[in-house]
Amino acid sequence: MSVRDERPGQGSGATAYRSSAYTSLLPWQVRERRFKPAGLGRRGLEPTDVYAFLDRVAGDMAAVYTALAESRRETARIKDALRRWQSEQARVADGERR
Repeated sequence: MSVRDERPGQGSGATAYRSSAYTSLLPWQVRERRFKPAGLGRRGLEPTDVYAFLDRVAGDMAAVYTALAESRRETARIKDALRRWQSEQARVADGERR
């Protein structure tokens, strides 16, 4: 699977409140999406199709931002743990020199 086809949160344990039948949008699906023209006597695209698609994109974006926030929290937790460990190791090394 290429980066282009990966879904946010894959393999990270991230979950969204969706049915198992729902599949997240992939970038190529957004780029290639086409809408039906509006009905007879109207110009533009069918509004219900566009709004339904925008709702789906918004849902997937929310899932991405949730996963990103969780990733940032985890990164901060790991950095903090590393700093504590490094400080402890420096104190131990300093104590051995005396």
